[in-house]
Amino acid sequence: MSEKENRPVEVEEQQEGLGKIEISPEVIEVIAGLAAVEVVGVSDMHGNFAAGVVEKLGGKSFRKGVKVDLTDEGIVIDVQLTMNYGVSIPEVAEKVQENIAQTLKRMTALDIHEIKIHVVGIRFDQKDKKMPEDY
Repeated sequence: MSEKENRPVEVEEQQEGLGKIEISPEVIEVIAGLAAVEVVGVSDMHGNFAAGVVEKLGGKSFRKGVKVDLTDEGIVIDVQLTMNYGVSIPEVAEKVQENIAQTLKRMTALDIHEIKIHVVGIRFDQKDKKMPEDY
């Protein structure tokens, strides 16, 4: 991550004299990831190798599949996710964008410039297939 992407985001001061509030990009990633998986139709977030290692070791990576870039235009969020088979991908993707934007606005008072959804997989439900007793 470059220096520009790793800097904290300043929140507008609400009251004079109390100091400033800064929010780490990692916090924005966690909030966006949790907001994304709340949407019906999203199966899972798609992470990188490091997130996979953390989960294999028993941890939970809530930042998995989310990347935050702090650009001159504003905050840009990239979300990589897997959707359930049979859902309308455009509808679910739009709901994910709306849920992330609303959740971040409510929790951090930050306005997001752009939320990019990358569908990287489809999950098929595998029903329990039992072998007949004759086998």
